[in-house]
Formats: sequence, structure tokens, C-alpha cells
Amino acid sequence: MRYELTDHEWSAIKLMLPNKVRCTVVNDRRVLMEEISMPLKEEIAAGRQRWRLLSFYQKFEHAVIMVLTALIAIVVALAVWNLVLKVLLSIISSGGFDPTDYTVFQALFGMIFTVIIALEFKRSLLVVTERQHSVVQVRTVVLIALIAIVRKLMIIDLSAADAQQVLALAATTLALGAVFWLVRDQDSRERIKSQF
Repeated sequence: MRYELTDHEWSAIKLMLPNKVRCTVVNDRRVLMEEISMPLKEEIAAGRQRWRLLSFYQKFEHAVIMVLTALIAIVVALAVWNLVLKVLLSIISSGGFDPTDYTVFQALFGMIFTVIIALEFKRSLLVVTERQHSVVQVRTVVLIALIAIVRKLMIIDLSAADAQQVLALAATTLALGAVFWLVRDQDSRERIKSQF
């Protein structure tokens, strides 16, 4: 039988185990590994059972969603790495990082919101794999659009923007907020109906 813990790791965990005298001799390492691996085995078995129940198109859709999720995870990791590098390089090269400077603030929060948008998009794809709903989740798409509008409002230079652009962003925010509220309200009604 294979144990996943090294002797060093086991010695650290053994200190946390109870020291009660037992009637029977039990291999604590084996018991601990079984307790960890059982829920994982059950989850994998349940996933295989759900996979068998899917139609060919649903399996295709699920595979596409998993590939997209992996690609978005890679993009998010690279974006976070790029963000960290830019912040560290600006601190090192300029001798100080001044987040009160409006252009630095715009650039920094623009990059942060880009990562947040990608994370929300990835999470929405993972939610689709867990549920039995279709790919298009209106509430999630509207939420991502709202985050994108907020990002645009954060990085826009109001001194250079014309009034029509700001008005268009404000109208879009109000419209998306109303749609989000209506869809949220509809979802809560459907959830109440499904309970009865």
C-alpha cells in the first residue's frame, strides 16, 4: 500500500494525533490517508456517473467549457504575474511607488479589474459545469458587463472624455443594473417555485 506522506510530514502530523491507549493496534498513517482519500474517491465516482448520463452534445459542451476554463486560468495567472512584475519594477525603478498619482492609480486598478473580470468569467464557466443549466447565464453575463463598465469608469480620464461618452457609460450602467435586478428577481421566483 502506498502512503502519500513522507516520514518528516508524518512526524509533524503524529504530534497532533490523540495519544489515547487503544485496545487494538491501528496504523494511524493508513487511517489518516483513508479519511483523506475517501471523499475524493466518492467525488470522482459521482463525477463519472454524471458523465455517463450526459448526451454526446452535453459531453462536447462540457469538454469545451473545461478547455476554456484551463485557458482562462492560464491567462489569469499570466496577468497576475504581469501585474506583480509591473508593480515591483515601478517600485524598484522609480525609487517609490506613488499610488496617489492619478495615472498610476488608473493603470493599477485597470489591471486589477481586468484580472477580476477574467476570474469572474472563469467562475461562471465552472458554475455551468456544476449545474444542469445551459451555457448562457444571463445574470453572469450582465455581472461581467457591469464589472467591465466599472473598470472603464475607473480608468477613464474625465478631463479628456467628452460628455457623451460619460453619459453613455452611465446609461449603460443603469440599464445593466436594471437587467441584473430583474434577472435576480426572476431567479429567486424560480427558486421558490422549485422548492414547492
